[in-house]
Amino acid sequence: MTAEEWQLRVDLAAAYRLLAHYGMDDLIFTHTSVRLPGDDHRFLINPYGMAFDEIRASDLVVIGVDGEQVGDGRYGVNPAGFTIHSAIHMTREDAVCVMHTHTLAGMAVAALDGPLLMLNQMSMEFHGRLAYHAYEGIALDLSERERLQADLGNKPAMILKNHGLLTTGRTVAEAFYYMYYLEMACRIQLEAQKTGAPLHLPSDDVLEHTAGQFNSNTPKGGRIWPALLRKLDRIDPSYRH
Repeated sequence: MTAEEWQLRVDLAAAYRLLAHYGMDDLIFTHTSVRLPGDDHRFLINPYGMAFDEIRASDLVVIGVDGEQVGDGRYGVNPAGFTIHSAIHMTREDAVCVMHTHTLAGMAVAALDGPLLMLNQMSMEFHGRLAYHAYEGIALDLSERERLQADLGNKPAMILKNHGLLTTGRTVAEAFYYMYYLEMACRIQLEAQKTGAPLHLPSDDVLEHTAGQFNSNTPKGGRIWPALLRKLDRIDPSYRH
């Protein structure tokens, strides 16, 4: 195993631990993947049967976009996870990491008839950069990959209607950054809607300006990631093994 692959394993295991730490896991379900170096688009994903807060770097499973699993196969891979993640890794070279969650807030906003509301600057970062994909049932049909690819386009994040949230990143840190703040945007919307008071939506000019302030070609999460890893090391450093 190369040093590069091992570092990707450590970062991905850290992402699973962080999703659990921040309450964004769903028992053994949902999935986050990272593409391995090379032209064959193989990627690492969680073993289907392990809780997020116990996953270690060495536990992660290698799988190809053809569905072929590399390794002992003790746990296997979530079939729906394979469909969703292989779809994106096949066509988005910049989507090194793909993260998918079933959180209460994310699923609630995904169930609403309408887009994510631009109510806070955390939401506004996604203005013009958030895709939507209609629900087709559990993602077991490989033909859905084409529609996932088309709906996501070149955007970094997507709401899977009646399902959950999805983010991508040029690094694991960037995908986690987007997921954390997309989750926060959903929580903010639900809390605001609970009040029953009129919601204030800024003008399109303000939304465009704010989104522009947030977005650049520099990968997100670079400053945050080392602090998050230090947090995990204090809690339980076994993710590194």
